[in-house]
Amino acid sequence: MGRRSALAVVGIALAGLISPALVSPAVAAPLTAPQAQAPAPITWTACATETYPTLQCGKVSVPLDYDNPSGRKITLAVSRIPHTAAKSQGALLVNPGGPGGSGLSLAGFVAKNLPKDVAAQYDVIGFDPRGVGKSEPALNCAEGFFKPVRPDSVPKTKADMEANLKRVKSLAAKCGAKYGSLLKYIDTLSAVKDMDQIRLGLGAKTINYFGYSYGTYLGAVYAKLFPKNVRRMVLDSVVDPTGVWYEDNLQQDYAFDARHEAFAAWVAKHDANYHLGTSEDVVLEKWYATRAALKAKPAGGVVGPSEFEDTYIPGGYYNGYWPFLADALAAYVNNKDEAALVDVFEAFGAVDASGENGFSIYAAVQCRDAKWPKNWSTWVNDNWEVYKKAPFMAWNNAWYNAPCAFWPVKSLHPIDVSNSKVESVLIFQATDDAATPYPGAEVVRRKIKNSRLVVEQDGGNHGITLSGNACLDKYLADYLATGARPEGSGIVDATCAALPDPEPPAATAQAGSTAKAASRAGRGTLHEYVATRPVE
Repeated sequence: MGRRSALAVVGIALAGLISPALVSPAVAAPLTAPQAQAPAPITWTACATETYPTLQCGKVSVPLDYDNPSGRKITLAVSRIPHTAAKSQGALLVNPGGPGGSGLSLAGFVAKNLPKDVAAQYDVIGFDPRGVGKSEPALNCAEGFFKPVRPDSVPKTKADMEANLKRVKSLAAKCGAKYGSLLKYIDTLSAVKDMDQIRLGLGAKTINYFGYSYGTYLGAVYAKLFPKNVRRMVLDSVVDPTGVWYEDNLQQDYAFDARHEAFAAWVAKHDANYHLGTSEDVVLEKWYATRAALKAKPAGGVVGPSEFEDTYIPGGYYNGYWPFLADALAAYVNNKDEAALVDVFEAFGAVDASGENGFSIYAAVQCRDAKWPKNWSTWVNDNWEVYKKAPFMAWNNAWYNAPCAFWPVKSLHPIDVSNSKVESVLIFQATDDAATPYPGAEVVRRKIKNSRLVVEQDGGNHGITLSGNACLDKYLADYLATGARPEGSGIVDATCAALPDPEPPAATAQAGSTAKAASRAGRGTLHEYVATRPVE
């Protein structure tokens, strides 16, 4: 998956924020359909990389429309790291999130970062969901959608509002014109049925599953539809299924604002390195002053206020990026170094073709999965209300999702993931996660009867296993090795302390090296796959 690919913006509903008359109830979507014929067994061919020398690739043919399983077929790209132990525990499907995230390389990442003796027991299976990456057809209706310099995301003038509306209406119309025969079938329910076709292509009676972020919703829905086909399931950084999707995105704005404040407090703590002020308020004042200055004169003719937001939002996913973000802000504020902002934007905020594909699927799935307000005044009122308390990402996130107000395909209803039939689920969640705020984990813990919850106390990163926390990874490894799970007396079954925030490097990076350093910041952690998106 490209480092700039678009991944899910997910959160939890804020009680009372949305009028009940404007949001569809979370009723279950129809879950039955004519039985699709099992696909042919997967043929595996070598597709090794330097990082993952044993990686294999294959394809699975699935129905475009599961209500017409004998009709048009599409192709899913899949990958595998084969087991090496004498006795296999079967297939472990992995998904990095999204909607829109490619999972082909994630198979290699998971196999490489699990303990060797545990990874050796599984065929780790990655896949590109329908429409994504190397699956065919792959969608891209977002060519040029993120090209800088975009209109200011905060529409304080009529011109900014109209310019942003023109962009999102154009995208929705372009998707409908280009992919009108496909959009009806790009949704979570279809993707989950695809997962079971992958199971059949593997010749497996059951599967194990490991999903991050939006992948937790995929997993929960799979367990709802196919509970007897699940052997073990890990859900890391959990989507609240009761807020799919309009409410989720509004609430996420509050959580990201809090993480941006935490970033500012960290910068203030290290004022000796960055010289941006010794209090959170002063650092935030300089950040917002920089945003205003970039509207008048975009840095390098590239980084305007919207691009500036895009650059700093990934810091809400992963605090390992904070030193690089602080370096760039300090270089601009203290030395008028525009190149530093351009470098860090190119490392974190710029969108390539894989990002356009990822965003196209993100929009297609979220707009199709659940109803969105069609009256634009609802969006305006709700987002200004959020902006008053959480300005950092409110309008940026609104425009990221606004194509759903004009989407050319009728929406479905959210799926109730309540489940008493699935045998075993283990949940991981950080208390201060901005992308999927903590209460969603408790919702899923209650809805899935046979689940257990491991919490990273005071952790603020998104995607927390296989990212350096030995306590979390021990619970993960034990579960995958033996099925053992912690048993608590309440909703939380075990707690791990968060890793400490990063320390600034001994000498702050110069502008010319910022991009290279920043682009390496997430390598070797899960954040290479789930921590960034162009706008979210």
